[in-house]
Amino acid sequence: MCGIVGYVGHRPALDVVLGGLRRMEYRGYDSAGVAVLDGAGALTVERKAGRLANLEAELDKVGRENFGGTAGMGHTRWATHGAPVDRNSHPHRDSTQRVAVVHNGIIENFATLRAELEAAGVEMASDTDSETAAHLIARAYDEGDTKGDFTASVAAVCRRLEGAFTLVVTHADHPDTIVAARRSSPLVVGVGEGEHFVASDVAAFIEHTREAVELGQDQLVVISREGYEVTDFHGDAAQAKPFTVDWDLSAAEKGGHEYFMLKEIEEQPEALANTLRGHFESGRIILDEQRISDQDLRDVDKVFVVACGSAYHSGLVAKYAIEHWTRLPVEVELASEFRYRDPVLDRDTLVVAVSQSGETADTLEAVRHAREQKARVLAVCNTNGAQIPRESDAVLYTHAGPEIGVASTKAFLAQIAANYLVGLALAQARGTKYPDEVAREFAELEAMPAAVHKVLSTVEQTRDLGRRIADSRAVLFLGRHVGFPVALEGALKLKELAYMHAEGFAAGELKHGPIALIEEGLPVVVVMPSPKGRAVLHSKLVSNISEIQARGARTIVIAEEGDETVRPFADELHRGPRRPDAAAAARLHRAAAGARRGDRPRPRVRRRQAA
Repeated sequence: MCGIVGYVGHRPALDVVLGGLRRMEYRGYDSAGVAVLDGAGALTVERKAGRLANLEAELDKVGRENFGGTAGMGHTRWATHGAPVDRNSHPHRDSTQRVAVVHNGIIENFATLRAELEAAGVEMASDTDSETAAHLIARAYDEGDTKGDFTASVAAVCRRLEGAFTLVVTHADHPDTIVAARRSSPLVVGVGEGEHFVASDVAAFIEHTREAVELGQDQLVVISREGYEVTDFHGDAAQAKPFTVDWDLSAAEKGGHEYFMLKEIEEQPEALANTLRGHFESGRIILDEQRISDQDLRDVDKVFVVACGSAYHSGLVAKYAIEHWTRLPVEVELASEFRYRDPVLDRDTLVVAVSQSGETADTLEAVRHAREQKARVLAVCNTNGAQIPRESDAVLYTHAGPEIGVASTKAFLAQIAANYLVGLALAQARGTKYPDEVAREFAELEAMPAAVHKVLSTVEQTRDLGRRIADSRAVLFLGRHVGFPVALEGALKLKELAYMHAEGFAAGELKHGPIALIEEGLPVVVVMPSPKGRAVLHSKLVSNISEIQARGARTIVIAEEGDETVRPFADELHRGPRRPDAAAAARLHRAAAGARRGDRPRPRVRRRQAA
């Protein structure tokens, strides 16, 4: 989750860069560093393992006045190659100390490049893959066809690199210029008045400008005070997509909350409402961008959902609804595995790519593989203009706002809602749902923000539980049906936030191994289905709870309001809202829509499906 910011303009670069790094602290990191060009041929670098505060303390120690200049860059690193120590922190420099590089991603052929450099007598100062880029750029600048051409030197090296990377490069001979490049890793340009920025996240420069440019795959940008220029890695002019950031600095700040994670949790009802808003008009589900026809959707005979992490879990939840509504088979795949197993795809396959950022490298590669196989691709994404939406045939944006907490619960919830909308859009196009049935399902979704708000009112009970299980060695999560992916997501969140061992299981698999993990006092979180809609699963899960309670586990049961059958089996009982009266909600929705149009209800006529 490394963060990058670069700046050329009229302000003190150190202040701008540090401010940008602070706004990206939420991404997680283990070291930080800065490089500043003073305009007189000096390139000054400082870096420090640990928190950003460590770097700032070191800057105070050596004297911030030594970092004067209006061009510079900074980096927060999450270790991949090399331990999180000072020598492996970014920026990295070449042997002459004239070139500095910060890098996100992984250079997959770095071992070959490193061996080449060492054979030429270069002494490496770190254990990273990133340092190789600094030495290669310096060598390209000093010799050969690109001698003396800073931009061409960076481009030439980018052509040699394999893997995913964002590179931002400074050169002491070019104190008013920064060159940056990207391949399968995020990079945006901030456009200001007499100043320009590059960053891995718009949060880094949102304090100064909302005007931005999204770079495409294998593109390079040169920024200066006067402007920016975008080319491909061969030096040919390239098009980049301008956009305006639709949120402001306050959205990136804590907004009165104690920490970013709490802010993300509290924003869930609003994020969910924003995801649904504008996607049901004139009795139809509407996508944000659709470059495929309804006939294309009718022709779909199989659906893949590809995603990573929480987005993958959102796809597992949606699978149940999409299959039920459309009668289409749905497979949910980890994007990192998708293209390596030779999935069976054709032009009648719909691939739903789910990514909060729209730049997730494995998901992007899965999209490209699907398109090579002539499959249709629909993106579910939060970031307007990102790479995955640009390369897809249709897009549904979640509009959940910036993801400031890495373990973003609001992103997961918004993705579930968006995936449901995709399912309803498919059912609508294929005629497997009557119009009033689509309206009913959408009305249920519209009731969800209020239900989430109600759940958040019980946060103190959850906090108290967290304190009491904080010293546990592990926590298990169990669920059935949609409760199973929710259990997986719960375990993932606990790992990400508390650094505790946690596992999620399908409760029906308890006897096939996991029950061996049950011991006295082990916290086990159980996600109960509604007794109304899933009575058989409910009774089976009650039996599972009884099994683990008999072995001394501490049962923490999440159940619907009014479900009293679980009380004897729950050491801790946490309540969620009842399912809404869907029929009543749909009647209200149709009545309101009819009142707006001044028309009468139409008879239910199911369209014949295309052969």
